[in-house]
Amino acid sequence: MRAQLEDRGPPGPSAFREQLRSVPPRDRDAWLDLALGSEEVPADGAALPRGCTPYLPCSVGALLGVIDLARVEASDVFIDVGSGIGRAAAFVHLSTGACAVGIEVQPALAAVARALTARTRLSDVTFHVGDVLDRLTVLERGTVFLLYAPFGGERLRAALAAIEAVGRARAVRVCTVDVPSLDERWLLHAGSSDEGVSTYFSVSPMSE
Repeated sequence: MRAQLEDRGPPGPSAFREQLRSVPPRDRDAWLDLALGSEEVPADGAALPRGCTPYLPCSVGALLGVIDLARVEASDVFIDVGSGIGRAAAFVHLSTGACAVGIEVQPALAAVARALTARTRLSDVTFHVGDVLDRLTVLERGTVFLLYAPFGGERLRAALAAIEAVGRARAVRVCTVDVPSLDERWLLHAGSSDEGVSTYFSVSPMSE
């Protein structure tokens, strides 16, 4: 898979998922890291704001739960808030064909993510550097949002308020991993997985 990505580009979602299914579940995270060439992760730096979670890779099992529970399709725009080295965004794109966009506050991690997309020819995966609260216009493109415990408290509430504004214009899905249940009037809990994934669908203003 790594040779194919670097030599010929993405194989297409069906072919990628077929290869993934051939790998035992316990080995899938290591397989993905090898396929993307993302075995090395830079240490968190001073750019990480207080109250934000240090980078942790989201497991393949959790990402598959996100894809299935949120019903991610090729027509979606997947936004990863706190995208780290780009692993989750790349995986969702490869698995579904969806356009993927990452927002990462740490420049060193975002640089690794951008190098990954260049190396693997993932033209529909892009990354923005900065605090999500300063990059709210990026959220406007999204239909599916991933929050893998990036932060809590007021920062989380502010990010959800920005996503709610997007949800007023069109239906969106919000997926969380290892985040306490969201108590938002505009979100309807749609399911959870054993991997700590919870998925919510936006409620249209007319149905509130």
